[in-house]
Amino acid sequence: MEFAETITATDLIWLAGLILFACWLLDTSLGRKALADSPPRRNSMPPYLPLVPLLLWFGGVAMAVVLVQKLTPGLQGWQKIFADNLVMCIGAIVTIAVMIFLARVHFARQLKGFGLNIRTIIKDFFMGFVNLLATWPLMMAAITMTMFIAEFIWGSDYQMQQHQQLEMITEYPQLPLRIMIVFVAVIIAPLLEEMLFRGFVQTTIRSFFNIRNSAWPAIAASSVFFAIMHEDPGHWPALFILGVCLGYSYEKSGSLFRPIFIHLFFNAYSITAALFLET
Repeated sequence: MEFAETITATDLIWLAGLILFACWLLDTSLGRKALADSPPRRNSMPPYLPLVPLLLWFGGVAMAVVLVQKLTPGLQGWQKIFADNLVMCIGAIVTIAVMIFLARVHFARQLKGFGLNIRTIIKDFFMGFVNLLATWPLMMAAITMTMFIAEFIWGSDYQMQQHQQLEMITEYPQLPLRIMIVFVAVIIAPLLEEMLFRGFVQTTIRSFFNIRNSAWPAIAASSVFFAIMHEDPGHWPALFILGVCLGYSYEKSGSLFRPIFIHLFFNAYSITAALFLET
């Protein structure tokens, strides 16, 4: 009875994730048969096409943020952060619209071939949760190992830097800013990043190799890009594992909604945990 009282929700999540991951390993011969029935997505994308949304997002939106900052020098504190996030949100929506247009032009079966089929949303919602749960122990193990190595190198005072958006949502209590950050992190970021890194980058890499069993190299490469696009190197190992989960779910299901939901659940949990720790 005393042992049962010491079990926490985190322990149950770990246990459920380990069981799901073990079942996946057994069912796929340690992963060797995991993507045996995953055909490449037929498309006519030139290899440079992912650079269009990449430059639009990382170049154009960054320039727009700087321009708005120069035009509104009087904004300070949370209002400045709100304006920056608003510009990034608008820029992300424009980038998403451009990617949808490019997908309609270059993918066989247009948006369905890209992975945006509304008929799969309900299934992808539930399977996205299951996929994230199965990957959770691996991500937590990566974070633990990263902390161990970092403390060994830089000493016991090392602290893993929190994501910038999580820092802002805990530092500023203003409701409009918190709503904006939640909207960007839980809705906009999953849509933008999954269309970009999985839909375009991963598909382009797999199409470029055009060899048997090319899905895993494409997943690994897109996961590296996904990880290093985030600021803190301390997060890269866990983000790489998350990227593999996202890429695998895309190749396995053929649906972009599944990695979008996985990403959504992960970001929602991160924000909830940050706000919970604040209280």
